[in-house]
Amino acid sequence: MDSRQLHYLETMGIQVWQQRQPTSTGKKPRVETGEEIIPLAPSAEVAPEWEELAVQVAGCMACSLHCGRTQTVFGVGDQAAKWLIVGEAPGAEEDRQGEPFVGRAGQLLNAMLEAVGLQRGQVYIANILKCRPPNNRDPLPEEVAHCEPYLRRQVALLRPRIILAVGRVAGQNLLKTSLPLGRLRGSVHQYPETAIPLVVTYHPAYLLRAPREKRRAWQDLQLAHKVYREF
Repeated sequence: MDSRQLHYLETMGIQVWQQRQPTSTGKKPRVETGEEIIPLAPSAEVAPEWEELAVQVAGCMACSLHCGRTQTVFGVGDQAAKWLIVGEAPGAEEDRQGEPFVGRAGQLLNAMLEAVGLQRGQVYIANILKCRPPNNRDPLPEEVAHCEPYLRRQVALLRPRIILAVGRVAGQNLLKTSLPLGRLRGSVHQYPETAIPLVVTYHPAYLLRAPREKRRAWQDLQLAHKVYREF
């Protein structure tokens, strides 16, 4: 683990134990992790299938959420990525910018990814919903049902090796379950009708309100990275 990753762990509020070598050897301290960071493939050009799907999402009026949106939030990232990050729904800033996970929560998500050796541009980030619910309320079942085909098509195009669901709403909707977040964390699930492993962790916005849970989020990231390497 290099100094940059240590910096992002510190940003998350995670202290990493370091083994110090005797000064007489002239060796620098190193971090014991036992993990190897696997580089991901460079970004690919936008495929026609992605462009067509993005146009469909931009013009979607399947539910009432289209009435209050500034724009749809399709997703962002490397369309050849092996990591798919799925959140709940756009917030106010995401609705304005048209990109998921911006602002403080987005910065923390970036730090979480950097802690396992990933740049934001090396993953793909999407949401359960493509439009912002009013007052950031939880998505309604009928809204999720209308948006689900878009997300499933993104998964099919992406063919990720790991899906990281961030937050209770994302985890429950992806796995079709009502289990609480505490029951979903710490296990490796499968995205329905596929063999793609799925790990659930806390939403960055929650971690900003509950920084004590950052260590558990770090455990979830380590689990996801381990599964990614083995899948």
